[in-house]
Amino acid sequence: MTPAVVRTVHPRRIAVLSVHTSPLEQPGTGDAGGMNVYVVETSKRLAERGVQVEVFTRATSSDLPPLVELSPGVTVRHVTAGPFEGLSKEDLPAQLCALASGVLRTEAQHEPGWYDVVHSHYWLSGQVGWLASERWGAPLVHTAHTLAKVKNLALADGDAPEPLRRVVGEEQVIAAADRLVANTDDEARQLVDLYGAEAERVVTVAPGVDLEHFRLGDASAARTRLGIPPDAVVLLFVGRIQPLKAPDVLLRAAARLLEQDPSMRQRLVVAVVGGPSGTGLAEPEALQDLARALGIADVTRFEAPSAGKGRLRDWYRAASVVAVPSHSESFGLVALEAQACGTPVVATDIGGLRTAVRDGVSGLLVPGHDAGEWAAALTKAVEMRAVLGEGAVAHAAQFSWSTTAAGLLATYRDALADRSGLLVASAR
Repeated sequence: MTPAVVRTVHPRRIAVLSVHTSPLEQPGTGDAGGMNVYVVETSKRLAERGVQVEVFTRATSSDLPPLVELSPGVTVRHVTAGPFEGLSKEDLPAQLCALASGVLRTEAQHEPGWYDVVHSHYWLSGQVGWLASERWGAPLVHTAHTLAKVKNLALADGDAPEPLRRVVGEEQVIAAADRLVANTDDEARQLVDLYGAEAERVVTVAPGVDLEHFRLGDASAARTRLGIPPDAVVLLFVGRIQPLKAPDVLLRAAARLLEQDPSMRQRLVVAVVGGPSGTGLAEPEALQDLARALGIADVTRFEAPSAGKGRLRDWYRAASVVAVPSHSESFGLVALEAQACGTPVVATDIGGLRTAVRDGVSGLLVPGHDAGEWAAALTKAVEMRAVLGEGAVAHAAQFSWSTTAAGLLATYRDALADRSGLLVASAR
């Protein structure tokens, strides 16, 4: 039996678990995406508030050092579990025991109570965090980021449903967690309605955007750096290329626009910034093939996301409109980043995108994925760009990573207070 440890209600050290994808990886390809951004930005802001953060992730190369300082107060720990390369996210359930062992060995090198809180991200990390929480007597705070039952209700055509092992794994973590952090009130309801979570353990903490980096700037200069003509109509997709994210919807809508107005071909640029991921890895050239089949390869530009945040900001500033046509989205960080740069967003009217985009003010929401409806919405957004651009900046300004970190810190304190109360009650 784990001995009781008296803990402070203010957390000193947080063990953050991001086992299937490292915060050091470049978002936009493979398994790296919005969750990576979330872990990096919240960890930095928590460290600024005096909390030491240690992020545990799986080592994917023998060249990786055991410890990497991400920023002052934030350390990334690489845990060896299985072969370094060749393992997909779907293979990791078989390595959860090894991952848990690596996490527990780290804590065993310190005195009891070293970590005050365990914060797991995604269900795989939740499985490891569940064990660590019980072993250390520390509260488990869990952020799902995506939910299998929600994804399976909104599958893209031909996309594979999430397996039963993930559904069961999520149910276990949701039942075990002291607090569940939802990105939106919509996700909070899904946790309660679809997974039976206790409403009092669910806390809504909206993600943020780096408002110092993603901000208004010279769109003409950005276009010059990207080699885009000043009078071009630029329709931009940013994200992982997989059926769930539906970049094909943008391509089909662009083809419809050219059918309606062939003269637009001289000015249209359809830009896709991202790399294959998930089920998209099975056909990594599928989107390029689709562009050719639709007859828009000459106006479509594909770019890998490896150039970093500076070039991504240029793309947002250069775009006339950013499209986020996902079938399922717990929030939509791309939408916030684009709006912070003054670019309106056209997004699917689902999930977290209803929070990330204010319909008719910072962008437009489309109910579904019909190419004709998307073409009409994109045209309208281009025509309203000046007005929607102003609304986009104002809307994005309501979200910051500092606010997110404050919400997480309050959640940690509440979870610790509950644990302390239980310890006091059990000692009487």
